[in-house]
Amino acid sequence: NSLIGVTFGNDIFVGVGASGNIVRSTDNGSSFDNATSPTGNNLWGIEFGNDIFVGVGVSGNIVRSTDNGSTWDNATSPTGETLMGVTFGNDIFVAAGNSGNIVRSTDNGSTWDNATSPTGNALYGVTFGNDIFVAVGASGNIVRSTDNGSSWDNATSPTGQLLYEVAFGNNTFVAVG
Repeated sequence: NSLIGVTFGNDIFVGVGASGNIVRSTDNGSSFDNATSPTGNNLWGIEFGNDIFVGVGVSGNIVRSTDNGSTWDNATSPTGETLMGVTFGNDIFVAAGNSGNIVRSTDNGSTWDNATSPTGNALYGVTFGNDIFVAVGASGNIVRSTDNGSSWDNATSPTGQLLYEVAFGNNTFVAVG
């Protein structure tokens, strides 16, 4: 099965993908083993924070592991929309996806709540930096939150083109599409 997302935490690489595929490597990516997934749905994104791995995907699926990716459980999602990106910052997980859906967890991915999104366009990528969450997506949409993902506003975008991913470094957000 195709792998779509990968992250690193606690000296472990975890990848997620088609049909709920989850793989993990404890030897710096030299070899990977399958983990038992609690879903058969595609997983699009994976993130690590506070010793927790969280994956997101089709139909609002949210999966989490508290034991370095060895075992996985489903978390109850507040949306049925596909979630495509997930990030972690300020002890909060934030995921974004189809129809502008944004969900957040303040308890290490155990429970999730909807945040009000300023867009109905799909959001593909989300990141955190300088106490700001930023998500990007269809039609050049850029949305941001300065209150830990509770509320979101549109940011001015220089493009109307699809933006797939966003990253933060050296006090700069960079989006690509």
